[in-house]
Amino acid sequence: MKKVYCIGEVLIDFVAERQGSDLSKANEFTKKAGGAPANVACAISKLGGNGIFIGCVGDDPFGKFLLETLKEVGVDVSLAQLSDTFTTLAFVSLSEDGERDFVFSRGADKELKYNPDLRKNLPGNILHLGAATALLGGPLEKTYSKYLFDGLTKEMFICFDPNFRSDLWKDDEDTFIKKCMPFVEKSHLCKFSQEEAQLISGKEDLHEACDVLHKAGTKIITVTLGKDGTLLSMNGAKKVIPSVKVAPKDTTGAGDAFIGCLLYQISDLGNFGPVFEDFSLVENMVALANKAGAITTTNYGAIVALPTKEQLEK
Repeated sequence: MKKVYCIGEVLIDFVAERQGSDLSKANEFTKKAGGAPANVACAISKLGGNGIFIGCVGDDPFGKFLLETLKEVGVDVSLAQLSDTFTTLAFVSLSEDGERDFVFSRGADKELKYNPDLRKNLPGNILHLGAATALLGGPLEKTYSKYLFDGLTKEMFICFDPNFRSDLWKDDEDTFIKKCMPFVEKSHLCKFSQEEAQLISGKEDLHEACDVLHKAGTKIITVTLGKDGTLLSMNGAKKVIPSVKVAPKDTTGAGDAFIGCLLYQISDLGNFGPVFEDFSLVENMVALANKAGAITTTNYGAIVALPTKEQLEK
């Protein structure tokens, strides 16, 4: 089974549960571990795969809590870094249908430094670039670009998830799009939400959006559509693969569960060739990943809600 290196942030989610989606009205918060790349590494490890997290936390109680939480579900955190900067925080409020309102307080995640010694371990494995904060500047952004180059030169399978958060970009979407494009061009698989696909492509119609994004360079595209499933686009074919019906409590981490499950399945292949050639194979993988995402919405908090292999098989 291939290793999946997940680069980016892990952070504290302070979640205001069942208090509406307006953070200004929230009074009580519950501490949860979060951060998209960390969630993906956890999703892979909980399914029995080799999830490796590379990110930076503060040398403080919150940072220690986060690394211990990842280790408890089997994630390799030996390459994580500690910083004197305080651990990154996010405040999240949930409405009754599980939708979220975010505010970030950015900290140590931006301090991640490039590790050249890692290059010898990369060939033939998977690189997942899915940090919400990676393109916001600081050492992390430079590190991200260096790992993308390593992924290309070491013949890795490269996955990119832009994880757009409007609160982080403050009406500067053009900069976000510009910074995303090199990753869309070079990645083998891109996972988008509907909003991200439309924003980055400049097209409202999702089929047209996929065509634009394929022309940029990416081979395989998944566009997650919530309860409506996922649009898969590759090799000139497009199809919406339905999801399973659930009563959502918290949508936090659903997209991470989806891409984590998809990468877990890809990591279990002997080689990556069939992923680029066999639409029906990827379609079946996406169907299972949809199920993982749906299960995650039925509990509060991202990591604790991620399914195990046994839960997924039920």
